[in-house]
Amino acid sequence: MSKKNNYDKELLRGLYPLLILKLLKGYSPQYGYQIEKNVRILSNSNFVITEGSLYPILHKLEEKGLIKSHHKEINNRIRKYYSITKKGINEFESQSSIAIDVIENFKAFIKLETS
Repeated sequence: MSKKNNYDKELLRGLYPLLILKLLKGYSPQYGYQIEKNVRILSNSNFVITEGSLYPILHKLEEKGLIKSHHKEINNRIRKYYSITKKGINEFESQSSIAIDVIENFKAFIKLETS
């Protein structure tokens, strides 16, 4: 059972597009509910993207050309599947390197002793 996190939603907001790009990079294509579920599972429920947050992020990523979508009929239901583009892979690689650098610098900042 996972611990309940107290992560600030505003802090996580910028991280969600990277999480989605990573998921699609590794498990493309996926439909919205799969993305939502996989983020939750792979983060041990520490990151939870609600439907109300997920779809605007997907739309923005698609508008930027970082992901693309296609419709597929499954069991008489039309589902919209998302997959990452080459541009999205490049963006993920670039932004994840920046995120790691920010985290490392933040760690160093936290270790500073103040007088």
